[in-house]
Amino acid sequence: MRIFNRAHVPWFIFVFLATVAAVVLYVANFHPQRMPARIHLPVYLIQKPSEHRSVGGTPLGLIFGAISFVIFIFAALLGARKKVVLWRLGTLQRWMRAHIWLTLLTVPLVLLHSGFRLGGPMTTLLMALYAVVMVSGIYGLILQHQMPHLMMERLPAETVFEQIPHIRSQLYAAAEKLRDSFRPTPAKKTDTGAPAPSPAKSVTAGSTPMSSTAGDLSTPTARAKSTVGSTITAEPISITAGEAAGVKATEVATSVVEVADPVAQKIQSSPAPMSVQPEVASAAPTDAKPTVPAVKPAPATAPKPATDPASEAALVEFIERQILPYLSARRGEKFQLNNPRFSDDTFRYAKLRVAEAYRSRVEEIQAWCDERRMLDLQTKLHHWLHAWLFVHVPFSFLLLMLTAWHAFVTLFYY
Repeated sequence: MRIFNRAHVPWFIFVFLATVAAVVLYVANFHPQRMPARIHLPVYLIQKPSEHRSVGGTPLGLIFGAISFVIFIFAALLGARKKVVLWRLGTLQRWMRAHIWLTLLTVPLVLLHSGFRLGGPMTTLLMALYAVVMVSGIYGLILQHQMPHLMMERLPAETVFEQIPHIRSQLYAAAEKLRDSFRPTPAKKTDTGAPAPSPAKSVTAGSTPMSSTAGDLSTPTARAKSTVGSTITAEPISITAGEAAGVKATEVATSVVEVADPVAQKIQSSPAPMSVQPEVASAAPTDAKPTVPAVKPAPATAPKPATDPASEAALVEFIERQILPYLSARRGEKFQLNNPRFSDDTFRYAKLRVAEAYRSRVEEIQAWCDERRMLDLQTKLHHWLHAWLFVHVPFSFLLLMLTAWHAFVTLFYY
């Protein structure tokens, strides 16, 4: 939380005035000779001489201690307020501001309650715990104020902290995949005991489109089907004028033949031959047989770029020896690639060992290492930002419990 904004001004004024009032009451009651001559407190604010040798046992000292104990309880409730976000007891920002300034108010109250003395072993332990809690809290407040500026300067892109392990695993998997792509693929072993596939039924994925099986007729729908599963492809097929004429002629011929078949069957069933059959046969056009269009040849594939075995071997060695151990490490700061200057020199030398076509791959690997370095830096800053809580929170609860015990013993045994 930022401490330098207008929302903290009222709290600062309140803590300042409360501290001044507490100091004036302490001096007027226990050191009246040090009070200025012009300042006189009302009689009801001046306590009578007490038999207690320590300030903490006097009524004013008990008031200071009780106020500090209540503030301790309120500060401990901040953790519960963070977990139950739906509470309508003020916003979390207001609770945080009250937590900061009221705990700072306990510093003069505790000192005035103790009379600036440590006392016995119990009070000495309480003062030590209180010092640890306050120092750790102020340290955490400074970190929360400065760390966002540091993260904006040193982290170009911040990642969700919970996703960092997943991103690390993705970087390692990408490096492994790149390494395996440079290795030669082993030849597949064929099963000598398996029967050879039939030539008529063997279908490959890269075969040419099949044609229709009805009368050697090639239709657009048939050409749009692939041999694997006979599924219609999404690519539209254009029909030339010649193909359209051929298909139309075929449809006319088919309709004529379908009409002529019943007549031919009736003539053949009659006892006397008739001369209608030649006429019917001559009714079919002789030039109606369509021409099967030639299948367009598939475009020639681009030639595969030439490979450099020496460059690939150098990249495989570089990835296995330096990149994969660094990307898979739990703590990357133990490796020299975590140093930006050493990393730049290393990848500059790696570019000199490979051919020009492989230098883009080296730059890609360098980008992975830079991202891993940024993830490690974010993890470190996150630990700095929250590690102080492992000291502040447990010591705060221990201080609260011992303060309650101290109050109980003081009220009922002294």
